Amino acid sequence: MTVDAASGRTARIERVTSESSVLVELDLDGTGVSSIDTTVPFYDHMLTALSKHSLIDLTIRSSGDTHIDVHHTVEDTAIAIGEALRQALGTKAGIRRFGEATVPLDEALANAVVDISGRPFLVHGGEPAGQEYHLIGGHFTGSLTRHVLEAIALHAQICLHVTVLAGRDPHHIVEAQFKALARALRAAVEPDPRVEGIPSTKGAL
Repeated sequence: MTVDAASGRTARIERVTSESSVLVELDLDGTGVSSIDTTVPFYDHMLTALSKHSLIDLTIRSSGDTHIDVHHTVEDTAIAIGEALRQALGTKAGIRRFGEATVPLDEALANAVVDISGRPFLVHGGEPAGQEYHLIGGHFTGSLTRHVLEAIALHAQICLHVTVLAGRDPHHIVEAQFKALARALRAAVEPDPRVEGIPSTKGAL
């Protein structure tokens, strides 16, 4: 893993293993512009939505042993996104810290709550029985949603709660979760002009 923290709230992460090669460039103060190619089309769709609705600019280039399974490429990309978030946040001074969003997509409804806490934790629930077994877009298995959320939370060092409140269509259930995460992140990482220093009684996050 190599990290290049640039000026401003940006980061560039390269992650290369025997299973995948991932490049992530991220700008927290963007406009939701993205250029994403993970070689997993449905995942590209989800990460494009994540960028658009969080207003975080994302450039992602991933490749890997997808002839075996897309799992490695999907998870390693999420790890790199988490690392980029953590690096771009820097000291976390002046941010709102907490963010929450409930987002519908037709019959599906998902809630996400984010705390930029420095203490990684994921609580994930509410998906209907069997969601983890659905193959979406021919490549992306429903179980990967939790893997992505967990990898981002752990490597960004954030506390993340995601709950599916309703849903029937597997595609909609996943997409509502990504969009809810995006909107919660947008609120949490946003600078708050009323906050001076680190938004914690401990003085560190």
